[in-house]
Amino acid sequence: MAQVVLLTGGNLGPVAENLEAASREIAREVGPVVDRSSVRESEAWGFEAKERFLNQVLVVETELDPREVLRRCQRIEQHFGRVRYPGQGYASRTMDIDILFYDRRIIDMPDLRIPHPLIGERDFVLAPLEEIMGNFIHPVSGCTIRQMRRSLQERDARGELSPSNDRK
Repeated sequence: MAQVVLLTGGNLGPVAENLEAASREIAREVGPVVDRSSVRESEAWGFEAKERFLNQVLVVETELDPREVLRRCQRIEQHFGRVRYPGQGYASRTMDIDILFYDRRIIDMPDLRIPHPLIGERDFVLAPLEEIMGNFIHPVSGCTIRQMRRSLQERDARGELSPSNDRK
């Protein structure tokens, strides 16, 4: 049994209800949800949007391999009306599900990178991760989630975050 850590989020439609329904779908399609962060509100990251995002981290036990987890999460996103357009970049969405970690494995494929490569740049990911697994050691950086969040906050306070990474 593997432990997969997912970030769910969205900013369109009935977002809070969608997050709860997505959690139920994930439990049915991927595996039981064994831990969850509180739902957190944040501004868009990497683009401008008037609607604020809600995000939640889920820890799921699964017997599925990482590619099958990805396939099922994308199917759940589609169920909630998520449409992906090649080359579109970041945009508002009804549902987004990112695989943050799969056990402590490192996977680097064209369509699947685990750990998620932008964890350390996004407070809307680090904050809920810290809430439920602050001492988890990132398998690439070797830092705990708590250390990664402090580093991001220090860089933000010094104004070192690039405009494309700022939460607008």
